Amino acid sequence: MQYLDNILFLVLLIAGFGLFFKSLKEIYRNIKLGREINRSDNPSERWKTMATVALGQSKMKKRPVAAFLHMIVYVGFVIINIELIEIIVDGIFGTHRFLASIFGDTLYGIFTATLEVLAALVVIAVVAFFIRRNGLKIPRLSSIDLKGWPKNDANWILVIEFCLMMAFFKMNAADWLLQQNGVLAAHGSFPVSSNLIAPIFQSFGFSDGFLHFIERGAWWFHFVGILFFMNYLYYSKHLHIIFAFPNTWYANLEKKGKFNNLESVTQEIKLMMDPNADPYAAQPEGAEPPAKFGAEDIFDLNQVQLLNAYSCTECGRCTAVCPANITGKKLSPRKIMMSTRDRIEEVGKNINKNGKFVDDGKKLLNDYITKEELWACTSCNACVEACPVLIDPLSIIFEMRRFMVMEQSAAPQELNMMMTNIENNAAPWQYNQADRLNWANEN
Repeated sequence: MQYLDNILFLVLLIAGFGLFFKSLKEIYRNIKLGREINRSDNPSERWKTMATVALGQSKMKKRPVAAFLHMIVYVGFVIINIELIEIIVDGIFGTHRFLASIFGDTLYGIFTATLEVLAALVVIAVVAFFIRRNGLKIPRLSSIDLKGWPKNDANWILVIEFCLMMAFFKMNAADWLLQQNGVLAAHGSFPVSSNLIAPIFQSFGFSDGFLHFIERGAWWFHFVGILFFMNYLYYSKHLHIIFAFPNTWYANLEKKGKFNNLESVTQEIKLMMDPNADPYAAQPEGAEPPAKFGAEDIFDLNQVQLLNAYSCTECGRCTAVCPANITGKKLSPRKIMMSTRDRIEEVGKNINKNGKFVDDGKKLLNDYITKEELWACTSCNACVEACPVLIDPLSIIFEMRRFMVMEQSAAPQELNMMMTNIENNAAPWQYNQADRLNWANEN
């Protein structure tokens, strides 16, 4: 019976990490549903981009207050959970503050004091974020895109982080009091919990037995809470904690605004414009034209675009700078990414249920993203520039437009008129080429 706690701990540890890696495997499978794309060029530049954008959060600085608070939560939460190493060792072998024997009392005291200060900063930051998100009614954080689950998800994450930090303080406060009473060996320095939480416990006159119960309860809560948080990520926008790194590494390094012209179409146009060109040069030897032009569903998007959808932080910076959205049009780049992820997840559930994808009669186009949204886009790249993790909503919009024009001939009347004028008059305007310079004779 004395090893029951250790066995229970090991079972929970294996189950928690097992479920986590199962979720990651499903996401990887879902991303692989997209078309392959080669983004392995310029590895040194890609590593630099990932280090500065994902790790250094360089694109967050445009909003310095939010950037500072986010950095506190990010750095504090990650570093505090280094203690998970100690928790795992203590949980499996029944030791107490294992890292003290590795670091030595002085270094371990600095380590634990640093964790406490960071935890206090995290608590302040998540409370500020909660008030900011729910009290200040910032437009991009209270728009229709975030109604229902997205809004609740953001709040739940803040509540979970707050509870984990408070459990951390309770654990340390009870541990410190037991150390002062000689029940536990003295290890560590706890400037926050010993001065703010421990006096509350002392005022109630808790016995050593009850303090031990509090310490163990908070310890287990902290451990199980970390496992819960880790597995909750699969259902949350906070997947960007993980996917921001590969997403920035595989980002498009081309200049913004440069479209990915289809080689097969380019060759056909060159052939049409040059009567003397070799007609067999339109398609290189062994090359095949694409099975479909543009994207109608997630299977037509590339794997980086699907990774983009999973990496979306739902911060709304893209939508906040979108000129179409600002002027009241239906387009929201954030909603484009959220809808793409929703469709990926639905396809993934379909595969889980049937062993393979069975046509469900739905498509990303029309069922999730409307034509009105797509044609409202001005292709200005403001959303791409604003994204803190280098997501490219415009590339998805452009591929879906390409499908409508080249596969469905479903361009808006204004665009059809423009293309007809270009075909007949070699200009977008509806007048003869011979009249093109008449404006110069008006005066």
